[in-house]
Amino acid sequence: MSTFNLAVQLVDIYQRTIYPAKVSIQNNRIISIEKIHESAVNKIGFLMPGFIDSHVHIESSMLIPSEFARIAVMHGTVGTVSDPHEIANVCGLEGVQFMINNGKQVPFKFNFGAPSCVPATIFETAGASLDSKDIEALLALDDIKYLSEMMNFPGVLHNDPEVMKKIAAAHRAGKPVDGHAPGLTGALAKQYIEAGISTDHECFTIEEAVDKLSYGMKIIIREGSAAKNFEALAELIDDHPNMIMLCSDDKHPDSLVEGHINQLCARAVAKGLDVFNVLKAACINPVKHYNLNIGTLRVGDPADFIIVEDLTHFKVLQTYIEGQALLTTDSVSSAVSSASPASSASSATPRQSIIQSVPATPINQFTCAPVNEIDLLVPVASYPNSDGLIPVIEALDGQLITNKLYLPATIVDDCLVSNTTDDILKMVVVNRYHMAPVAKSFIKNFGFRTGAIASTVAHDSHNIVAVGATDEAIAAAINAVIAAEGGISCVDSHNQTLVLPLPVAGLMSTEDGFEVAKKYTAIDAMAKSLGSSLNAPFMTLSFMALLVIPHLKLSDKGIFDGDRFAFL
Repeated sequence: MSTFNLAVQLVDIYQRTIYPAKVSIQNNRIISIEKIHESAVNKIGFLMPGFIDSHVHIESSMLIPSEFARIAVMHGTVGTVSDPHEIANVCGLEGVQFMINNGKQVPFKFNFGAPSCVPATIFETAGASLDSKDIEALLALDDIKYLSEMMNFPGVLHNDPEVMKKIAAAHRAGKPVDGHAPGLTGALAKQYIEAGISTDHECFTIEEAVDKLSYGMKIIIREGSAAKNFEALAELIDDHPNMIMLCSDDKHPDSLVEGHINQLCARAVAKGLDVFNVLKAACINPVKHYNLNIGTLRVGDPADFIIVEDLTHFKVLQTYIEGQALLTTDSVSSAVSSASPASSASSATPRQSIIQSVPATPINQFTCAPVNEIDLLVPVASYPNSDGLIPVIEALDGQLITNKLYLPATIVDDCLVSNTTDDILKMVVVNRYHMAPVAKSFIKNFGFRTGAIASTVAHDSHNIVAVGATDEAIAAAINAVIAAEGGISCVDSHNQTLVLPLPVAGLMSTEDGFEVAKKYTAIDAMAKSLGSSLNAPFMTLSFMALLVIPHLKLSDKGIFDGDRFAFL
């Protein structure tokens, strides 16, 4: 039994006030909160509820849940609303259970959903399929808190029987349904929302978000490693404080080490937004919407809270989950069982997560033979177009959507090839689950003048996606990840190859999270040295096979038009 008190400046988001208080914790819960005199405060900083990432794919951090938690608590994150959609597309129900089991091994509050779209579409090859009966079984579990993002919005609009059964199963279980409907507005958005879908994290314009809000949908403002919508949507926090949440969606390990939801709070306050509205979006609204077992600094709540240095930068001095202090410094003991813990150190003192790494046995599904340059050839005859123009995917930095361009082809020996001068590069997708022809297309804005990159992180089916300046480099990058049975790779102009293996489903490493972040930083820098100006080349590449985001993408079966929801 642990009992201790904290004398602090307490941030009461519900009452929109800050006051000196003594917070008493017993058996991992808050048993009392009493106002005290300012002179009695013995902890520096401000005590407030912990941050919650309201929609995140843990897999995109390239870390297993236990390693994600080690880093996230350093930024004051105490819980996540996590969609295990990525590993489910590779390993099915076994993948979902892997995430749940691994997450339970650390003191962090993961809240997993039942992946609603496995596979995401019928126009790609995934490693598994979850039907409505599988979803109903998952929703019956206490560990599953909601139905994950319903990406198949055409299925909702056309009353697809399997889609509607999944939504109905969530409603029967009393669990919310997350949405995913980029660009959907007006009558179609209203129809989608009235099917019982409660959130959307895909809005990229304020007009779209306001339209969906008008029909009662909650908006989750996303700022990840690739998709960045915070600047466009931040004003919603003050305009609709009860309807907004914050998320990262997909966050690579290097940017997770730099910060998490705390960064968005700092940016919001710097914009002049009301601090209590900001903290409501970051700490309170997710708990209420998803019915999470996460404390929000009320008597009787679990003792989940953080101490931040100030309410401007939100530098985290200490993170508590279930009354356990999860950060240590040179002057702060990790033990919190005494009646009066030592005061938090200043922000200059190095902090460390006390969450320890736990061993994990990888699961995977990978059946793929090496490719050669002949496999990557694109004969002119495969792109019949009398005017000499070919469809080109235009990648957009900071967005998941792409543009559909028609540009002149570059032809050598009756084959279409990359044009590094005009930045039109070959992109391919290789089926990782069984032998099949390589799918090919062309893409603009990667900027590589030489070399190539490849990845088995390729939403949502996670086949192998690669882009490069030459077929030789593309083949070498692909074969490097095949040899590792999953990972990301980069090949430079000297044919030097760097690989970050991801043995868990080709998505996650089992190594120390901070070491993975360092290795990712190195391979990211190598990719950018090839000529790319993209903020996150690997993250951008990973979404170029995501068919449910318009306008033009590439699956292992061919070029896909997201507007018509059909192959081009």
